[in-house]
Amino acid sequence: MGPGKPMMGPPPDEATAKNREPRPKTPRELPRYLLRTVSRFFGRLFYIFRLVWETRPWILFVMLFMAVFNGVMPIVGATVSAEILNALAEAYTIGAAGGEVLFSGIMTLLLLYFGYLFLNRLVSHISTILTNIAGELVVNHVTVKIMNKAKEIDLADYDRPEFYEKLENASREAGHRPIQILRSSFSIISAVISMISFIVILSAVSPAAPLLIAALSVPSAVISFVYRKKNFLYMRHRSKDRRQMSYYSGLMTNKDMVKEVRMFGLSDTFIRRYSEVFRRYFAGLKKLFLAEGGWQIGIALISTAVNCLLFIVIAKGVVNGEYRVGDYSLYTGALTSIATGISTLITTTATIYEGTLFIDNMITFMNEEKQIVPSLPQPRRLVRHIAHEFVFRDVSFRYPGTDRDVISHVNLTFRAGSTVVLVGLNGAGKTTLIKLLTRLYDPTDGVILLDGHDIREYDVSDLYAAFGIIFQDFGKYAVSVRENILFGQISRPFSEENILRAAEQSNSAAFISALPHGYDTPLMRYFEPDGIEPSIGQWQKLSIARAFYSDTDVLILDEPTASLDAIAEQEIYRQFDELRKDRTTIFVSHRLSSATTADQIVVLENGRVVETGTHADLMRAGKQYCALFSAQAERYLAQEEALRERTT
Repeated sequence: MGPGKPMMGPPPDEATAKNREPRPKTPRELPRYLLRTVSRFFGRLFYIFRLVWETRPWILFVMLFMAVFNGVMPIVGATVSAEILNALAEAYTIGAAGGEVLFSGIMTLLLLYFGYLFLNRLVSHISTILTNIAGELVVNHVTVKIMNKAKEIDLADYDRPEFYEKLENASREAGHRPIQILRSSFSIISAVISMISFIVILSAVSPAAPLLIAALSVPSAVISFVYRKKNFLYMRHRSKDRRQMSYYSGLMTNKDMVKEVRMFGLSDTFIRRYSEVFRRYFAGLKKLFLAEGGWQIGIALISTAVNCLLFIVIAKGVVNGEYRVGDYSLYTGALTSIATGISTLITTTATIYEGTLFIDNMITFMNEEKQIVPSLPQPRRLVRHIAHEFVFRDVSFRYPGTDRDVISHVNLTFRAGSTVVLVGLNGAGKTTLIKLLTRLYDPTDGVILLDGHDIREYDVSDLYAAFGIIFQDFGKYAVSVRENILFGQISRPFSEENILRAAEQSNSAAFISALPHGYDTPLMRYFEPDGIEPSIGQWQKLSIARAFYSDTDVLILDEPTASLDAIAEQEIYRQFDELRKDRTTIFVSHRLSSATTADQIVVLENGRVVETGTHADLMRAGKQYCALFSAQAERYLAQEEALRERTT
């Protein structure tokens, strides 16, 4: 990111701009702008209430009770305190003889006051317990809600940086914000109840006093709202900075990266880059903090001076006999409470406003529309446990936000029950073609037919269930060995026999039996101290076991043996010959020896199909496939010759 003023930041993404209210250009537009802003504010606030209601309805009722309780109790406390002071002053004036008569009344007031204190503390502790419980429940509910949404998000969304901004903002803020905003919202109710009560009490001194305090609070309110909005916009614009800081700090603690980071001496580089991003990010925040603080300090000085003047007026009234001694405590307490209440009202409302803006991140994320859906109102159901045919008709594809086709005008037919091998150099488009075939993406142009029908017409869940696939970047799950195999088709009824068979077929049974707890051995050391770290070849065997375990119609293998030695590879392919009977099977492989028995070889270059045919056809053609195969064969022969020379 280039240098610039901290307040500017990168331009907001399209979704951000869409969600922001356009500023009024003329005074006539101001009322409409304010109405839209208020409407959106209450819309977001209602969304938060609904989130908490979905979590547990009792949370709202507990908070409402606490709001009323906290609003009433200060009035009770201030009134009882004033009465105690008045009784003590009266007893002191009468003298010892008369004081004895009044003492029983004073004792009653004291007991009432200490009962008030105990009740206040008791309810406060109970409220803290319930609020902590509610907070955890809400965080869990929101997290699960985000996870459920994430499982529906199109794979194409993960190719857009602005999607990560939405996801990061939603995950970072949405968990703790709802309960925080609700507490603040109900604290406003408490403050309003207390303020109204104290205004009624203070009206005995001067009805104008509360109005004066309220008037002094207006500038503070304006400052708070202005800087809450600025803070929100800064945080949103700087989402990239936060992701960079998280990325650099994560590299230093990522168990898969730590070896390379140490060996290449990259630690200081990543620490320096983290620090540079933080300095840039923090500079703008500090500027906001200092500016708001300066304004608030100036307003606080004026408010304090006015409060001091009002205290003097009340004190003079006591000296002149207009008020009793206890009234001084009651009235000055009322002034302080009104000032504090107004301040709380302003800051809390500003905090709620800021919080609802952050919740907008979650709303935006949750409103992300899914594009990979059936094109028919009643999706076509896929016939299972038969071989399937795929036809590509003039298919092109480019990743979101780019203008370069990675798949360009592809026309292909994969016959039902055939074995197809995709061949090509890195970046030729082989894996992307598989993502289109499995409908993880939709083509930018053209159509893919499955058994004669547009693949978009089928129920997506049915479609995914039909594919057994090993990706090049296969998953490594921090669970037991058994579960790692079981994940090949989690919906399939559990069968230990099928798991053992899959392990045998994938050539992984031998290393599994040597593990401390066999199939119950935890893999990776994320959670269990006795977890095992398999080699990359062992991980790949487990990924192949998942394919053998799955009872699917179409088998797709994207570099399935890249991390295996030649002997293990030949054994795996021998097992695949059994597995792929009566199935449509698609291989992606750089080791062209696996292509010799395929029914169809497809050679890709820069996203285009440049050759198709059998091994014999393509070798006779003498083009790209022939050149690639011959180069690999020469290398293998050279290696074999070198090995023979060393042994002799």
